[in-house]
Amino acid sequence: MDAPIDSADDLAKQTRIEYGAVRDGSTMTFFKKSKISTYEKMWAFMSSRKNTALVKNNKEGITRVLTTDYAMLMESTSIEYISQRNCNLTQIGGLIDSKGYGLQEEGKLHMMKEKWWRGNGCPEEDNKEANALGVENIGGIFIVLAAGLVLSVFVAIGEFIYKARRNADIEECMSVSALMDELGLSLQCYKGTRRRSRAHSIPRSTCMFCQPQCSTSREETTRDSSI
Repeated sequence: MDAPIDSADDLAKQTRIEYGAVRDGSTMTFFKKSKISTYEKMWAFMSSRKNTALVKNNKEGITRVLTTDYAMLMESTSIEYISQRNCNLTQIGGLIDSKGYGLQEEGKLHMMKEKWWRGNGCPEEDNKEANALGVENIGGIFIVLAAGLVLSVFVAIGEFIYKARRNADIEECMSVSALMDELGLSLQCYKGTRRRSRAHSIPRSTCMFCQPQCSTSREETTRDSSI
């Protein structure tokens, strides 16, 4: 789908529709001497296609506009006058350049313009539909939203994996620590009982993982030693 052309910038960004002006006219001179990047780009396009982009006069340019994909660049006054007499033509965009001539209308020039420019001209459209936005106009928004969604999913997965591994490491450390503590207590109980059994010839009792039984064995050993 081709983007609508609403300004000189839109014309400069495309090459499908050819555009130009009257050869050696004031409009061509303006583009030729302009230092604005957009107009310099447009002049480069027109100068590279002088045989087709530049026309001899306004009449030839209007004929090309009506019959081919061509946009005519001319003075705003001429465009307004011609478009009022040919309803198939329309002015696109605002003024490219504006110059004042120091004339004060005092109402008379305005009345004459309304009479000769707009008198018996094309009827004005009451309702002008706004140009619909295409995919190329709002596609960037959806790309940003999709990228944010994908990034958030990866962040959530990474956070879940990090917490899961951290909890697993904590549980593993706690299990190993508890096992080592129980093993240490068992060895202490076993060694203490064995030494006392050899000194007093008391039958050796096996101490498992229960600490109260070890305490009981120690009390019995002490009691027997005092007898």
